[in-house]
Order: sequence, then structure tokens, then C-alpha cells
Amino acid sequence: MTKHNRRYKDSVFVDFFGEDKNAKTNFLSLYNALHDTHLDASTELEALRLEQVMYMAFRNDVAYLIDGKIIALTEHQATINANMPLRFLQYAARLYERIQNPRDRYLKYLKKIPTPEFYVFYNGEEDYPEKATLQLSDAFMTLPEKPALEVVVSVTNINYTKGSRILHTCKPLKEYALFVEAVRKHLKLDTENGFKNAIKECIQNDILREYLQRKSREVVNMLIAEYDYDVDIAVQREEEREIALQEGISEGSYQAKLETAKLMRTHNYPITEICTMTGLSETEVERL
Repeated sequence: MTKHNRRYKDSVFVDFFGEDKNAKTNFLSLYNALHDTHLDASTELEALRLEQVMYMAFRNDVAYLIDGKIIALTEHQATINANMPLRFLQYAARLYERIQNPRDRYLKYLKKIPTPEFYVFYNGEEDYPEKATLQLSDAFMTLPEKPALEVVVSVTNINYTKGSRILHTCKPLKEYALFVEAVRKHLKLDTENGFKNAIKECIQNDILREYLQRKSREVVNMLIAEYDYDVDIAVQREEEREIALQEGISEGSYQAKLETAKLMRTHNYPITEICTMTGLSETEVERL
């Protein structure tokens, strides 16, 4: 499998909403769209960056401290992972460790902490509803009437064809969605020049024009890293499926041997003969 040893480990999504010189403006637009507010550039916000949290070697997440909240965003282009609430829980724990004084947890009085909010923006090609909610409690082995711990993740399909409301209230996210659509289209037409052609078309159509004119080379490199990462993940999942299949076959074969050995024992075959016929050890046969 390809090793992740690249200079570009951030996605375009992360750069556009979290790292670029205009990232905070873009994020504020998104925040206002999510909360129906009108916060402006004078609003205090702090970018919270953690290395290699949501993904092992590729960052696709953005987090800000704003208005008494921790807003954590991630982009998803593959199949929506049902374990996102657990991953956000681990993510949030590390964020709180970063922003809180370790001694605060021992104070006698209640120490207020920022309210966490978790958002996933899906722009993959699989059919997915416009809105969905994932909950940590869905993963609990036993579910009490009132879970002692809960994490709620809001998932929004930002594929432009889905017509999500937020795309009409947040111009940066709308243009980003159109950009992703253009990249996908041009890659299918020309895998070698698809990224460059998509950027050219978007600039001509006034989609992320200023951003792409200023950072076209970096964007191409980020897109290449994203594409390679997605391929790696797809290969890894295929390998995992093959391993699971082989393990299933092996388990089935072993069970068949046990059933054969049981049958032979009921007919009083010698243990040594049973071992020869099934390949089981004497200890395994004697346990039957």
C-alpha cells in the first residue's frame, strides 16, 4: 500500500475553511448559515488544530472556538462512517485537553466549558439523504432509557444536486460544492489533466475564483494527495474484506473438521485415525 509521505496532508476543504488567509471569513459565513446568525469579522474566534486525529495521516477536519462553542467540521467523500460519533468523542476530548487548564477539573466550583457541535459535510457519489443525524448511543451494546453519555453528529449532503438549504445561505460552501462537482466531472473525462481543467473552468465561471487564481498549484497538489488517500482507503477496505472472507472460510473449514471428528467419535474411530482424517490435534479431538 502507498505510504503517506507527502508534503500536502490537508484537504482543499481544510485549507479553504481552516488554513487559508481568508479561511476565517469563509468559516464565519458557514457558522452564520448553520446558526442563523450574523457574526462579522470583529467576532473573536480561535482555530484549534490537532495533528492526525480524525484520520491517521490526512487531515480532513476543521475546528474553531467561537461564541462559547467548539465547532468541529469534517468533510466526507467516501461512504459515511457510522462510527463518526465515537471519533468525534475522542477528537473533542483532545480539544478540551488543549484549551483547558488541567487543574480546572479539580476546582470545587463548576468550571464552564465551550459547548461542542459536530458537523459532517458529505459530498461523495453514493446516494445519501440531504440531512441525517448520527448518535453515539446507537453504538451502545445495551441502551438505557437515558444514556449517560451522548454525542450527536449532524450530517449534511452538500452535493449541489441535492439542493441543500445551506448551499443557498453560505456562498463559500456553495462554491466549494460546485468546485468538487467540477473536479469529479473533469477527472472522469481526463484523469491526467482533470484537476487543472476543473480549476480552469471554475475560474472562468467565477467559482472560488480569487482562491483558485492565488493557489492553483497548491490546490492541484492537495487534490492529488486527496485522490491518492481515497485510493489508499479503498484498497485498504478491499484488503480488509478479503481478509474477513478468508477468515470466514478458515472458520467454516475448522467447524467442518470438528463436526466430522464428532461423527467419527460417535462411531468409535480411534483418536489417531480421527486426527489423521481431520488434521485436528489429539487434544482438540479429546475435548469433543
